[in-house]
Amino acid sequence: MQIIPHLNFNGQCKEAFETYAKVLNGEIIYMGTYAEMPGADQFPPEMQNLIMHTTIKLGDQMIMGADSPPDRFEKAQGLWVTIGVKEVAEGERIFKALSDGGNVVMPFQKTFWSPGFGMFTDRFGTPWMVNTQGAEHA
Repeated sequence: MQIIPHLNFNGQCKEAFETYAKVLNGEIIYMGTYAEMPGADQFPPEMQNLIMHTTIKLGDQMIMGADSPPDRFEKAQGLWVTIGVKEVAEGERIFKALSDGGNVVMPFQKTFWSPGFGMFTDRFGTPWMVNTQGAEHA
């Protein structure tokens, strides 16, 4: 079994997933617009260039996403996408890159359970936690 986060956006999916792929060293394996799907003529012109579905492959994991129809978009609530890495430097790199232009909730810092942990909502509205695992937490 694999649990795959699906992130919804309000018109920024393409930019968000290009950013995520770059920062997380992933590969976008599919990205399609509403204009490219069967029945595209059923969608209004302002939706045609929005992303209907996309997938980033991150090793053996994936993240999926889409632009919600403008009248159906809801801000993410009640969840965080968590990234776990072994090295503090890698955690800090990811934290800095993805939090740039967003809202830092908890700065990246040492905690009682991790040598490096931080929380933020990125500039696209996705809430993230970055957690590192030190030798003493292996």
